[in-house]
Amino acid sequence: MSWYCDVAPGHPVHGPYHDQEYGFPLTDERALFERLCLEIFQAGLSWLIVLKKRPAMVAAFDGFDVDKVAAYGEAEMERLLADPGIIRNRRKLEAIIENARRLQALRAREGSFAAWIERHHPLIKDGWVKLFKANFVFMGAEVVGEFLMSIGYLPNSHREDCPVRLRLNALEVPWVRVGADFYSK
Repeated sequence: MSWYCDVAPGHPVHGPYHDQEYGFPLTDERALFERLCLEIFQAGLSWLIVLKKRPAMVAAFDGFDVDKVAAYGEAEMERLLADPGIIRNRRKLEAIIENARRLQALRAREGSFAAWIERHHPLIKDGWVKLFKANFVFMGAEVVGEFLMSIGYLPNSHREDCPVRLRLNALEVPWVRVGADFYSK
């Protein structure tokens, strides 16, 4: 298994994400939506491309404000498709907008995206994938798995000897509370 921990530390783009974000819990809706969108954008591309384009994507998507993105229509789609600073894949852009709309509905039912995730925790990866596929679009195993690892709901975001992993263990991120053995079933 190759680890992000082997390439990210010290890298000007990967390093800050690895050290300060990857695997750390999130509860803010905007931050969760951004992370889910970034994972969708990454499908078939390198994570480095996504991280380099991240500032432009945050700007293009109104800071990943769920309500603003959910209201996007054809004019916004054309604006996005014309923006050279972002990843301009129509299917991915359509998925982002549709998922914002689905998040609004989920928020109305569950109170928040974070509450919905926490209510279903713990699940093994296959269970999470089924759940996300039933509620969102463009949800493959990689997108769901990486999203959940990136917010602390699935293990293996960092090697056991990685200093960041030690910080996450001390924070008792969601998967740590359950224990790694649960996920090896």
